[in-house]
Amino acid sequence: MNPAQHGAAVVAETARFVATVKAADLSTPVPSCPGWTLADLTRHTGHVHRWFTELLRRRIQQPPSSREVDLRLPEHADGYPDWLTDGAAEAAEVFAGTDLDAPMWAWGLDQHARFWVRRMLFETLVHRADAELALGLSPRIDRDLAVDGIDEFLTNLPFASLFAPRTAELRAPDRTIRFLCTDGTDGTGGTDGDESGDWLIRLRPDGFGLVADTPGTGTTGPDTADATVRGTAADLLLLLYGRLDRESDAFHSEGDRDLLAHWFAHSAF
Repeated sequence: MNPAQHGAAVVAETARFVATVKAADLSTPVPSCPGWTLADLTRHTGHVHRWFTELLRRRIQQPPSSREVDLRLPEHADGYPDWLTDGAAEAAEVFAGTDLDAPMWAWGLDQHARFWVRRMLFETLVHRADAELALGLSPRIDRDLAVDGIDEFLTNLPFASLFAPRTAELRAPDRTIRFLCTDGTDGTGGTDGDESGDWLIRLRPDGFGLVADTPGTGTTGPDTADATVRGTAADLLLLLYGRLDRESDAFHSEGDRDLLAHWFAHSAF
């Protein structure tokens, strides 16, 4: 996906979020975000939209010293869904007026304005899924979007220790974990016409990260890993974000279970 597609998807995902919560009781607890209600979830997502939009508007070149932003928050929670829609529309205007390939500070790997559009997209998508899960609904996520989200998550996770400090403990003596999509691949590392959907993570004594040459993308990485998790792209995305149980029937895991336990105990944010 390219930055223009990411921007359009922010608006689309926000619309789905709003449609989910607008007719719901906003005091409903959100189990995947312990301690939050749907009102808290909506307010948080709108805050993220306005904060990222402000960063893009200013095109900052160094870490910001403050996270303060004018939220223009409605007085009552029942106004939050429309407020969320307005924030996404404002973000879209800033996207359209910004060179998204321009250099810009970001906490992740990609030091360009486009980083923030992509990050806003998956922040919105995952919280839309949180809202649906809270209401007993099964989130539906387009495969291509899920694949892009997995890639975004795994690419940037090594840089997330500032707000996800447990990631600093993702260390091991040269151990590997593979996440493999069962939709779009044959589930074994081969493909059925779509080469996306295969990620290999290497844990080292000094850190961890994606192996650049991952099988399934036409590259030369190892055919086996110390542990492998298979599932659909949508399910793997929610698994990586800690929204699904890795022991559920949606996933097939093999290999070093202690290594997987270590990963999942320290990687979600």
